[in-house]
Amino acid sequence: MSSKSQAAQAGQALWAKMPKANAELFALTYGSLVTELVRDYEDPIEVNAQLDRIGHSIGVRCVDELLSKADVAGMGLATQCQNLRDTAEVLAKVGFKMFLGIQAEVGGFSQDQRSFSIYLQDNPLSTFVELPPGDETSGGDDLRKLKYSNMYCGVIRGALEQVNLKVECNIVRDTLKGDELNEIRVELKEVLADGAGDDYKEE
Repeated sequence: MSSKSQAAQAGQALWAKMPKANAELFALTYGSLVTELVRDYEDPIEVNAQLDRIGHSIGVRCVDELLSKADVAGMGLATQCQNLRDTAEVLAKVGFKMFLGIQAEVGGFSQDQRSFSIYLQDNPLSTFVELPPGDETSGGDDLRKLKYSNMYCGVIRGALEQVNLKVECNIVRDTLKGDELNEIRVELKEVLADGAGDDYKEE
């Protein structure tokens, strides 16, 4: 059985055991958070940074839950992740499925195998969302600069940091901005020494 199908099956099994939240309530709650950040910070670039920071805090905790639930279920995901490609498959097909109920796809690996893309056809965070058209006169307040789902990037950074992989994440395609799908580009920057990431602190 391929690692792709194993990851997909593991994601489905773990999703079935997770408590479910109402999808509409989830989307509206996230929308309220983004709206509040826009009001507080005004500059969309700073809002992107705050969403990434919040996501990072979530990610460092999510990976523990994912690995512990997988171990209890006898899946042994940690031993399946022998390289970045394996890790990407688990991230997309197990992580996104377990916590959001969606199965992402992985592709676009660079020649040196140090970067890849995660593709989302469905984005539960952006349900009911429509960004206003760009306004060239608004300067820093142009919401077209907002990366509405940037929390994903923080979650991925935080989770991979906990397994000693320092990565950089960017949303490079977004259906809210007219693209046909959502694409998150992930690039490995450094393999960290054993232990928790430096940024992991109780808040």
